[in-house]
Amino acid sequence: MPQYAAILGHQPHISIAELAAVAPGFAQTGTFEKFILLFESSADLSQETLNHLGGIIVMAKQIQSSSGLALEDIPKIVANETAGVKGKITFGLRCYGITPKEVHALYRESKHHLKKAGRPSRYIGTERKPAVPVLLHDTGVVNGQHGCEIMLLSAKKGFDGGAEVLPEPELWFGRTVFAQDIDAYAKRDMEKPARDTTVGLLPPKLAQILLNFGAWLAKPGSGLRTSFGSAQDKSDKGKPTKSEIRNSKSFTILDPFCGTGVIPMEALLRGWNVIASDIMQKAVNACDKNLEWLRKEESILKRDVTSTVFKHDAVKPFDLKEMPDMIVTETSLGPPLTHRPTIKDAQKLKTENEKLQAGFLKNMAVCFPGVPVVCTWPVWYHSKGQIHLEKIWETLHDIGYHATLPPGIESDVEGRLSLVYRRPDQFVGREIVMLVPKK
Repeated sequence: MPQYAAILGHQPHISIAELAAVAPGFAQTGTFEKFILLFESSADLSQETLNHLGGIIVMAKQIQSSSGLALEDIPKIVANETAGVKGKITFGLRCYGITPKEVHALYRESKHHLKKAGRPSRYIGTERKPAVPVLLHDTGVVNGQHGCEIMLLSAKKGFDGGAEVLPEPELWFGRTVFAQDIDAYAKRDMEKPARDTTVGLLPPKLAQILLNFGAWLAKPGSGLRTSFGSAQDKSDKGKPTKSEIRNSKSFTILDPFCGTGVIPMEALLRGWNVIASDIMQKAVNACDKNLEWLRKEESILKRDVTSTVFKHDAVKPFDLKEMPDMIVTETSLGPPLTHRPTIKDAQKLKTENEKLQAGFLKNMAVCFPGVPVVCTWPVWYHSKGQIHLEKIWETLHDIGYHATLPPGIESDVEGRLSLVYRRPDQFVGREIVMLVPKK
């Protein structure tokens, strides 16, 4: 079974849940320094799947021929992994558990080994800090075009738990196959023509995570079902080709609280058909404008991937020509807060939001029976703790849903199946809820 090492994002519990949703036969095999997860998958993760991960910073796939190798074999590994590269080779080392002095020596010896073979090279990163993800993209390393990065984990240098945290052998070698494209995120987030800073801004990374949860719910038990299920590499940006779009059955997603269109934009990038609505005409106009901008930037034609945006109240009946495969949305988190709410204020906000969530889900259950829902609910953080929605949990079953989580993932909140996404400085967090319709 293929094994991977993933450097987790700033909210590791959500990153692991995303992996459990996208990787078929996902099984954790170890951890390293608390922010690196080792796991197995029953099948290779396609580049399409990797390029739409929102919660992973860097991922490496274990080099199958590395069993029994030692540190001094790194130069040979670099040479083998760059055998098909034409011209000057760029390589990097991402090492954990060995000293900077040893890393420096490995860089030097790898470059010398390549020089002896008549292959000019340069390396990125230093003995103290590996290359940042954006550099892996800019140098053509992450896609293998101009070189490679090797990840090395060593449990021999005094880490707590030793072999208990890193499975045998105690040296783990992998080749980097994915790195977050920070420039692409920044472009979609900051350069889109319509932004509304008066409401909570949904990060594109979180939108990707929510869509991955939705895809898992749409086809439970098989991991992520993308529009393009093959393991063939796509472009470095992960954008499907026109022929792939035309020849593939894509998902259709519904986002009934679309706002400026962060979730619809990420869905469109995957080649998924989009139905988006919002109660505010200003939001509808912004979403429509952003989707048109994305289509031009990424050459996504309407005949290949459809999108419809319209004004609609999410608690009122929908009359759609086709049934969506999933409902993925950031529901209302309430008014934006500039300071920490009092308990009284938070309770008032909770009462108002409970009514909206109940009305929304009742409407979804009636209009779209059998369609799973991934949504976010607000969590208010006051001086003495936090306040979650309560009544909606008590009525979920009566409405027509039950909550779930990817296999092996534990809830963040006792007594409820959900995950909480929040940065330390935020007064309102997001409770991620995955809802399966009753049969």
